[in-house]
Amino acid sequence: MKLFRNVFVSLALLVAAGCSTVPITGRRQLSLVSDQEVMTMSFQAYDDLMKKSKLSSNATQTAMVKRVGQRIQGAVESFMRQQGASEQLAGYQWEFNLIDDASQQNAFAMAGGKTAVYTGLLPITQNETGLAVVMGHEIAHAIAKHSNERISQQMAAQGVGSSLGALGGGTSAQIINTAYGIGAGVGLMKFGRTQESEADRLGLIFMAMAGYNPEGAVSFWQRMAAASNGQSPPEFLSTHPSNETRISDIQKNMPEAKKYYNAR
Repeated sequence: MKLFRNVFVSLALLVAAGCSTVPITGRRQLSLVSDQEVMTMSFQAYDDLMKKSKLSSNATQTAMVKRVGQRIQGAVESFMRQQGASEQLAGYQWEFNLIDDASQQNAFAMAGGKTAVYTGLLPITQNETGLAVVMGHEIAHAIAKHSNERISQQMAAQGVGSSLGALGGGTSAQIINTAYGIGAGVGLMKFGRTQESEADRLGLIFMAMAGYNPEGAVSFWQRMAAASNGQSPPEFLSTHPSNETRISDIQKNMPEAKKYYNAR
């Protein structure tokens, strides 16, 4: 019993010491590993994935992905500069790629700005604004350090130290892949409902600052819901908000996002 109590106290102290704050929302989150360590592992995992993946040969679609990504990157950098938080982007190596895989209706952005979209998602995004919804959302996950938080939660649950190397389950790249759910099919990013809702809110702001009408988020998620053919599990069984909850929350956050909207 004494040993259990000591372990519990040690973990409690570790968790209390390892906290950070999410930009914009102000939510406190667990952070047991350094941003640089997570970014280094993310860059390795991203490079490994790009070597194994087939990049799209469609010049028009590839250019659109890069254009949207660069505009949202500019919005993020501008916002963080205005908030006096540019140091939080230190070490970022932004990159935007389109992977040729029609079976994947997915996209992701890793810690450090490494971003990819799968061609299977483009029929649902339909246009540049729809793509901005997705990329804004995924980049928001990176800015909010959700991968760091998820890895830290796994470390706290296992009672390991403050290094990715202490987390069991394979190589550093495999640990990052597990955290992101890479290769898991639909629902690529295995973040929790709080993190997903947070990325929705931040993503709306980032796309709006980039000059994309945030109203496009509602119609995109309606199309995404239709594409699921009613196969989504009940919300209480899912790590993601239900489509209805997500759309309702986005509509509630729309007035805030529109304050940042500058049409181009």
